[in-house]
Formats: sequence, C-alpha cells, structure tokens
Amino acid sequence: MTGRHHGDLQVGNSLQEQLLKAGLVDEQKLKQARSDKRKKVKAAPKRAAGADPAREQARQAQAEKARRDRELNRQRQEAAQRRALDNELRELIHAHRLSRDGGEVAFNFTDGTTLKRLYLRREQQQQVVAGTLAIVRQDTFYELIPAAVAERVAARQPERIVVFNKPGADTGGDDDYAEFKVPDDLMW
Repeated sequence: MTGRHHGDLQVGNSLQEQLLKAGLVDEQKLKQARSDKRKKVKAAPKRAAGADPAREQARQAQAEKARRDRELNRQRQEAAQRRALDNELRELIHAHRLSRDGGEVAFNFTDGTTLKRLYLRREQQQQVVAGTLAIVRQDTFYELIPAAVAERVAARQPERIVVFNKPGADTGGDDDYAEFKVPDDLMW
C-alpha cells in the first residue's frame, strides 16, 4: 500500500512536472501548491477532532450519564442509611420492650385517625398516663417501652412515637377546662 501511495505521488509529481515543462505553471506556483497541500493534509485531522459533532455528543452523553450515576448512588446511600436507622431503632425497641402479658385494662389511643386498643396491666396503664412509659409503633404492631428509650426513638424518628405523655408538660390549650379534674381511671 505504501508503494501505491508513493506511486500516486510520482504520478502527481510527473503531472506537475509536465505542466511545468509545458510552461503552464511556473516553479513558484508549483512550490506554493505543494506547500498548501501539505498544510491542508496536516490541518485536516485537527479540525475534524474539534468540530466533530458526534464526538461532542458522545462527550455530553458521558457527562450526563456520570451525573445520573452520581444521583443514583446518592439515592442508594440515603436508602441504605434509612434502612440502617430503621434496623437500629427496631433492635433498640425490641431490646427494651416491656411484656404486656396479663393485661386486664384496655388502654385506648389514636394512631393518626385510627382508634387503637392495647391491654395493659393496671400499673403499666398508670405509667403510660404519667409519662414513664410510652407506646411506639413497631412495623405493624405496638410496643410498650420506657420513657428514656422513647426519648431516643423520638430524637431519630418521631413518627414512631404513638403515645408519650411527657411529665410536667402542660397542654396550654385546655385552660377552659382547667377547673374540671379528669379521673386517672377514666376509660373511654
């Protein structure tokens, strides 16, 4: 192939030489034409690299893919952190939950807009009312935990706390009914 290319140059040169001998071109124009041709051949790959729209589109597509990959990775990390927090709280609640076996008192409470009922022992019911015990949501069921653990759960995921009467917390909005004492053993 090299020989053929070299032969093409000879054919081209012989044509140029023939034109020169015929007097149709002078020596200066011949040199200028050769110089222009070399410059054109050298500059062609550089222009193609900078002006290639397909290459520019590929670069932009790669940059967009990298941005999407970073966003997807960030979302995966957030999901992993949420799962780790859920597991940590699940273990914390499971380790500190109190048994409700033998519960004879129905304790009614609301979870969102739904009325729920747990059967507690009388002393547990009094401790929930007093704020030393709390009721938390654990997946699809409810657990009874000490107030100290409820504080830790509330700091991380307050939506898990269903009933937590903080001791000494004044409701403030019940001033109209302040003179009426609600009995502790009232069942509704």
